[in-house]
Amino acid sequence: MRRRGTVVSQDKNQNLLEGFKAFILRGNVIDLAVAVVIGAAFTNIVNAIVKGVISPVVGAFGTKNLESYRSCLKAPCQVNESGEVVQGVAILWGSVLSATLSFLITAAVVYFLMVLPMARYLACRAALQKERSGVAETLEVTELEVLKEIRDALVTQRGAGRAAP
Repeated sequence: MRRRGTVVSQDKNQNLLEGFKAFILRGNVIDLAVAVVIGAAFTNIVNAIVKGVISPVVGAFGTKNLESYRSCLKAPCQVNESGEVVQGVAILWGSVLSATLSFLITAAVVYFLMVLPMARYLACRAALQKERSGVAETLEVTELEVLKEIRDALVTQRGAGRAAP
């Protein structure tokens, strides 16, 4: 004979496992995992574009290394050989500019190469689905009308058969 508490705990464990299985197999979790992996791989491409294309273009107006752009807030600013500020207060706006450009490039590429085509695909798919459901709805209405006519004919036949005797 089982105790009541044992059965409840087994049911609870089974419900937890079923819930976890449903969570893992839900499309959102898998989509998110794929997005993280693709995003990590995509970061390398964006960094290469920034380093190989954007930085040289910006470098035409100044230095090729955006990280080296800085302003001195409190003079005198002195920088050692490794690029660290040893005296004064420096604002490193070049690194902010570099990160902002990387973000904008990433957002543009993701939007134009992933989001926009997927939105167009989903819109076409929804239009086809709507068209198919419209045809199915028309068929259902037609079938319903035929069934009503059959019912009315049967009622008429029964009514005529009862009135005759």
